[in-house]
Amino acid sequence: MIRFKSVQWKNFLSTGNNVTRIDLVKSPSTLVVGQNGAGKSTLLDALSFGLFGKPHRAISKNQLVNTINKKQCIVEVEFDVGVHKFKIVRGISPGKFEIWQNGNMINQSSTARDYQKFLETNILKLNHKSFHQIVVLGSSSFIPFMQLNSGNRRDVIEDLLDIQVFSKMNSILKDKISKNKEEINDANYRLELAKEKITMQRKYIRDITEINDEVIREKGVLIEQNRDEWVSLQQSNSELFSVIEKEESPLNNSLSTFHDKKQSLLGYSAQFKQQMQGVVKDAKFYEDNENCPTCQQTINDDLRQNKLKSAKSRAKELQEAMDKISSEGAEVESSIGNINDELSKIREMHSTISANNMAISRLQKEISALEADINKLTGNEGDLGQANKDLATVVSERDTLGELKLRLMEEKSYSDAAGEMLKDTGIKTKVIKQYLPVMNKLVNQYLQVLDFFVSFNLDENFNEVIKSRHRDAFNYASFSEGEKQRIDLSLLFTWRQIAKMKNSTSTNLLILDETFDSSLDHDGIDNLMKILGTLEDDSNVFVISHKGDLLDGKFRSKIEFVKEHNFSKVA
Repeated sequence: MIRFKSVQWKNFLSTGNNVTRIDLVKSPSTLVVGQNGAGKSTLLDALSFGLFGKPHRAISKNQLVNTINKKQCIVEVEFDVGVHKFKIVRGISPGKFEIWQNGNMINQSSTARDYQKFLETNILKLNHKSFHQIVVLGSSSFIPFMQLNSGNRRDVIEDLLDIQVFSKMNSILKDKISKNKEEINDANYRLELAKEKITMQRKYIRDITEINDEVIREKGVLIEQNRDEWVSLQQSNSELFSVIEKEESPLNNSLSTFHDKKQSLLGYSAQFKQQMQGVVKDAKFYEDNENCPTCQQTINDDLRQNKLKSAKSRAKELQEAMDKISSEGAEVESSIGNINDELSKIREMHSTISANNMAISRLQKEISALEADINKLTGNEGDLGQANKDLATVVSERDTLGELKLRLMEEKSYSDAAGEMLKDTGIKTKVIKQYLPVMNKLVNQYLQVLDFFVSFNLDENFNEVIKSRHRDAFNYASFSEGEKQRIDLSLLFTWRQIAKMKNSTSTNLLILDETFDSSLDHDGIDNLMKILGTLEDDSNVFVISHKGDLLDGKFRSKIEFVKEHNFSKVA
């Protein structure tokens, strides 16, 4: 229950810089009087502005600041909710909005709208419309319940029965359903996209496989050709090694022997040439000299002839030996030449083997490269392997999206079921159905107290059916202003009674703004006073009226507003 304790203001409407404070719990019933323009209804505007940031009457926010002082407009409202004490401070020029709980200011939200929402939802549990349906009945601009459209009537009842939470839940659920729908559409789109990717990827893999098979066949042919050439080269090397092994060593040995023989013949030839020179020298001596050049003795002619004959014979022997050596030397040179030719062939074989080995090494590298290409084409490292990996990734994504879609569809089914329950025709209607008979019963009881004997009923859509004993069914607009006033009063007291049953929206405060001054006759006034007399002991009723002379003595206390030097104040 909300127990309003006080409201105070300054520089608000026609009030000046002096603070006007009204104790809301001082008396069970208070009559508020004053001349027109004295500031009686300022109490309502101050309460409404302090709690909801807007006045009770159709006044703009800028008009709330006193037109003379034009600044320092401030309103404070104090009330209790259970064991907690609250104070709302709201001001204009400068702007101010504070919520205090048990002496500590509640941290302000980033926006005043969020701060106001926190106040209405978590503390007051009333909005502007509900507050005026439960607390206020006036002849000013605020619209009575019966003059509201069906949607606003529903809002008031939902606040009253504390079932607006279902509307909030339904609003949240609608957002969730909308988001769920978007997620399902997105999942469907992504799922179809994944399926299309899988189809394209499988076609791509087939194309790559066909290309790879052809490339693998071509590379296989090249490998076989290289291996055949490799085998041929190895066979050639084997044959060359066999020839070299068989011939190279004997040829080298023979070449060494012939070189030795050549050196020996050259030595003999040099000796024979030297001997030949000696023989020629001796022969020439005996041919050219008849006397000895040394001793001048005559050389015997026979001696000379014998010496010459012996020299010629020796020269012939030497010449024959030299001719023989020359002949043998020619044979040795020929043999050496033949051996070198054979050794040259052996060296060519070595060169061929070396070239073959290089070719074999090249072929081995080419075969390894071709085999690596084939392994890459058939394994996980090549385009095909990567394509298979990509396919597996897309398939996994499709499966994940399928599971996501199933989960979203399951959420949708739960949300749809909850949506049916949270519709106006669901849980709320069931709750309202339970309270409607009580509401209608209370309204009719209050109507009887007010001497208005009709049968009043609200249906589930909050449309009224009013039946008179002497007339057929009518609606609210069919009645006179006085009769409408009785219906409005009956509804006001009914809402307060229902609020007290629910407790979450019940309050001690009731304000009747010029209700006694409008369409009620003397009997209506007396009957209304009877109803006020039946209110609970913890109620605090404020009646704003011009008919102070008629109502004096009917209330426990009285507040009179007067205007002095263009400023309103309490007398």
